[in-house]
Amino acid sequence: MEFGVTVGDSLDRLESTADGFDFAEFGLGEALDVPESVDDARLERALADRDQGLVVHLPFKQDVATPVPEINDAIVAYQERLLDWASARGARKAVLHATVRDPYDTGLRETAAEQLSRIVAAGESRDVEVVVENVGHQRHGLQLSVLGDIADEVGASVCFDVGHAYMEAGNDGVERFCKYYGDLVSHLHVHDVRGRGDTHMPVGAGEVDGDLLGRHLDGFGGTVAVEVFTDDVALLRDSADRAAAWLGERR
Repeated sequence: MEFGVTVGDSLDRLESTADGFDFAEFGLGEALDVPESVDDARLERALADRDQGLVVHLPFKQDVATPVPEINDAIVAYQERLLDWASARGARKAVLHATVRDPYDTGLRETAAEQLSRIVAAGESRDVEVVVENVGHQRHGLQLSVLGDIADEVGASVCFDVGHAYMEAGNDGVERFCKYYGDLVSHLHVHDVRGRGDTHMPVGAGEVDGDLLGRHLDGFGGTVAVEVFTDDVALLRDSADRAAAWLGERR
């Protein structure tokens, strides 16, 4: 098991907070010139100085599927361009939000599966594992069970965001997904949340029952990214230690 930290699209944050982690999860923003706007040399130097691996978070506002075939083709081409960049920089995984134009349109689910399959295959051909993230608490996000079924159907790995699952369906939702789809989980986003809407808090500060992960993800050997919105390194490291304890490991 390896532990990393999310840094958004900020190289400053990578350089100031990522020491002591196995990898950094670098986010590609929403600008039209992504990834050309990224300072590649600085990114590669920062990772090399820390002997860290790279995980990429693909732009989070882009839907995976729409009812329009031409738009769907363009979405895949866009993601392929980003995966080319990620592959050239040695990224091992790329996180993709499971979003569609209308997540309640059951007729769009077959299209969503096809789109996800195409993007996963694009990653495989570039030696980048595309891991699809649950965002069912958001307007365009697929519900947890729908995401699990589609990922299982197309052979996609999952980035299971514990806090997002809690925001969507509470600790019951966390447990159900881990129980029925835990074998699909390759990457974890760990942070804590409160039901009133506070999210991306340090692990232990909210209401997530992390013991559920250890109960259903026994022997997990994937990657774990701390996604806590703070630059306090002590809090980030403590969150990693607490998440490791959830999963039965000591850091």
